[in-house]
Amino acid sequence: MKKTLTKAVFPVAGLGTRFLPATKANPKEMLPIVDKPLIQYAVEEAIQAGITELIFVTSSSKRAIEDHFDSNFELEATLTERGQGKLLEIVRNILPEGVSCAYVRQKSPQGLGHAVWCAKPLVMNEPFAVLLADDLIDGGKKSCLKQMVEQFNEHQTSIIAVQNIEPHETVKYGIVDVEHPHQGLMPLKNIIEKPKLKLAPSLLGVVGRYILTPRLFGFLEATLASSSGEIQLTDAIAKLLVAEPVLAYQFHGQRYDCGSKLGYLEATVAYALKHPELSREFKEKLEAVFA
Repeated sequence: MKKTLTKAVFPVAGLGTRFLPATKANPKEMLPIVDKPLIQYAVEEAIQAGITELIFVTSSSKRAIEDHFDSNFELEATLTERGQGKLLEIVRNILPEGVSCAYVRQKSPQGLGHAVWCAKPLVMNEPFAVLLADDLIDGGKKSCLKQMVEQFNEHQTSIIAVQNIEPHETVKYGIVDVEHPHQGLMPLKNIIEKPKLKLAPSLLGVVGRYILTPRLFGFLEATLASSSGEIQLTDAIAKLLVAEPVLAYQFHGQRYDCGSKLGYLEATVAYALKHPELSREFKEKLEAVFA
């Protein structure tokens, strides 16, 4: 019987050191792109793909994320009193009816693989998605994860999102070795975490969207910490693909690396230029600046 994907894991326990001091007291996932925080874009992408159970792997400093997806009676009452119905609707619809949130703590920073493993009690024996909020992906009418869910519904196996990268960027990504490298959906032969260019099997880098089968958890548990002390998700996927097929998927859309300051600024400009209320005036401001 075919499995249906209903659960998504959001690893949000990182320290956000690249954005200090902005992230000293504020989670990096709560940094805004125009008028919505990064984590909300990731959640909306998951919901569009049919996800109904959101699992956040957090740390003690990430209470703002929990508060964002919870109701705020005082704020809603104030907006009601002021007759600000449009804003009230926006606040109340951050999380639609029928979508639930659960939170689990990652007690120490031991890498992405460990963060995903922390979600095991909530995922249980079901396939699940993993979304990294740092990767903001504009898929247009069909989000990146929705594209991947359609592929999962057909193939019923793990799928990781990949994109072409520049040669000097191999040391920043998990790099895949695939069969039929010029096709959109490609069987995975190997995956290597952040290799030097001369050791990279391709220029296809993994980005922050995954659909994984629960069998992965067994390989995460058996994966030893690397020399950096972190458990890499990449290492567990490399072992998983020996046991069952794993597919690499070249998605359609524009990805912004909001884990970097430059990528964050690029995303802010791009989303401001298509914002229904701001686009025209913002474009005029930019043109004036660069005139």
